[in-house]
Amino acid sequence: MARVKYRDKDIDLIARMMRAEAEGEGQLGMLMVGNVIVNRAVADCLDFRDVRTIEDVIFQVQGGNYSFEAVQKGNLFYSPAREVERRLARQVVNYWGQHPSKYSLWYFNPYAPCPPTWYGQPFSGQFKQHCYYEPQANTCESVYSY
Repeated sequence: MARVKYRDKDIDLIARMMRAEAEGEGQLGMLMVGNVIVNRAVADCLDFRDVRTIEDVIFQVQGGNYSFEAVQKGNLFYSPAREVERRLARQVVNYWGQHPSKYSLWYFNPYAPCPPTWYGQPFSGQFKQHCYYEPQANTCESVYSY
């Protein structure tokens, strides 16, 4: 059973986002970005209480901007998904998870060393250029439910 309900359209959305955000970090980097997307869909806490679907996560607006820069700026996100990214997207909805993104709800590329916190959330690790952040202890148990 998948970690989150999804349709073929959702697989394409995840695939397009993984490519747009992390194509330069290879398949493992794309899987980590995809895992954050799925984590947000299952997280019933913090900024993610009202996002329950993959589409909600991808197009969530916070502070007047889309949560994911690739949606705002276009680039590769608006290119059709390729089969390799679709395969990776199916992996993340079906229980893929690896440190540092396994329980992460945030990531970003700081173009500098990763800060110890991001919006008050602790650093969980770095993969290539992306820094990953998990929720503070005891603030989001739903993320740790698999």
